[in-house]
Amino acid sequence: MKTLSFALIVVLSGSMSLAAGLPRSSPEAQGVSSPALQAFIEAADKKIEGMNSIILIRHGHVVAEGWWSPYAADAAHSLYSLSKSFTSTAVGLAIAEGKLNLDDEVLKFFPDDAPAEPSKNLKAMRVSDLLRMSTGHQEEPKRTADQPWTKTFLAQPVPFKPGTHFLYNTSATYMLSAIVQKVTGMTLLDYLKPRLFDPLGIEHPTWETSPQGISTGGYGLSIRTEDIAKFGQLYLQKGRWNGKQLVPAAWVEAATARQTSNGSAPTSDWDQGYGYQFWRSRHAAYRADGAFGQYCIVLPEQDAVIAITSGVKDMQGVLNLVWDKLLPALKAEPLSPDDDARKALETTLAGLTLPTPARSAAPAKFAGKTYRFPTNAQKIDAVKIDGNTLVLRVNGTDQRIDCGSGSWKKGRVGLGPLPSQPAAASGAWTGDDTFKAKVCFYETPFVVTISLKESNGELMFESQSNVGFGATKAPQLVGKPE
Repeated sequence: MKTLSFALIVVLSGSMSLAAGLPRSSPEAQGVSSPALQAFIEAADKKIEGMNSIILIRHGHVVAEGWWSPYAADAAHSLYSLSKSFTSTAVGLAIAEGKLNLDDEVLKFFPDDAPAEPSKNLKAMRVSDLLRMSTGHQEEPKRTADQPWTKTFLAQPVPFKPGTHFLYNTSATYMLSAIVQKVTGMTLLDYLKPRLFDPLGIEHPTWETSPQGISTGGYGLSIRTEDIAKFGQLYLQKGRWNGKQLVPAAWVEAATARQTSNGSAPTSDWDQGYGYQFWRSRHAAYRADGAFGQYCIVLPEQDAVIAITSGVKDMQGVLNLVWDKLLPALKAEPLSPDDDARKALETTLAGLTLPTPARSAAPAKFAGKTYRFPTNAQKIDAVKIDGNTLVLRVNGTDQRIDCGSGSWKKGRVGLGPLPSQPAAASGAWTGDDTFKAKVCFYETPFVVTISLKESNGELMFESQSNVGFGATKAPQLVGKPE
């Protein structure tokens, strides 16, 4: 079994609860067997490298929750497009407050950004088309720093009649965010705080903004895994929370229903239809999801919610594992207590961690030496190994990356285009002439692997990210000793 960590916490007593009222329970009390959960973890170990966290809620109770170290329960995580479903919720609330309507024309909100002669299809585009990803675009409008994103969106050709052509379109979600801000005078973050985040006990959410100060809408929200699970439970409960209707039940029904057909492949969870910024899924489920495997999966027929964060290339593979291993484990009736299996599950999971570089050699002769690189796009000027610390001179400033040995050591790191942020590192001499370090930016899905190898007096520096929207491997740098 690989050494993926899953610091699972299973609380036996229902007396402990989250701030917003989700009680904990043993799996068996809610119809889930500990051996079935064990099988899921073992399958994840073998098949998926990149899981960050998971929470399983059954019948309103948290029955399993875990984080692959260095990911942790108290750390927020980038949601990417899972943010879209929160934007949808804000639109539903604004409609309920009478501030806009589904049939409102998009152009009416942005008269100053409209083209001089709007096309017939642009004039026909409505809020509902933005929600359904059926704007009529053939290509998604770009979002650049030199022009308001609303203006760029409205300038994009609309070759299809709105409502007839599905195109996944993050810029359309941004327009929803801009509309909410236009009619409420508040960003999505500020608008949702008293209406959604505070009642659910979601603390310290953050949301990126455009150059115009508008929440990005289609991405950019960061919250904890627990908060994702609460959001899913709210939708499972038709918008009701602790006796109060936070989101209209009619909006929950409409947002999670199939509003647009987007394919027919029976084995793809991306071909089951699209709602109002929610995906339909196989097995009569629906979900919010984001790049690299961020999921909020709601299973109404099983009365369950699964929240997952991860950094994977194969997003379908994660869902396949859920359907193959977790779905059959959700039984209709409570199961007999199985304390031995539950304790075995806890023991198995307690000491696991994301894979770290394995030490197999003593420090090489280039340890302690500084190697300088020619000018490069990564802005890495020089590098040195100081004990188990990687010292990078980045754009003229030394960046020390303190690495754990067979473990993760937390700190703050900035690499290349990634700004300084919370990270954990682990490093080791993996060969007679090679030092390898892994840097996990644990509020994101990204894990960067750095390899230093000496050959003929020169030092080869390579770095590669586990996932990315473009190339994940940086060009090799060749350094010479100072």
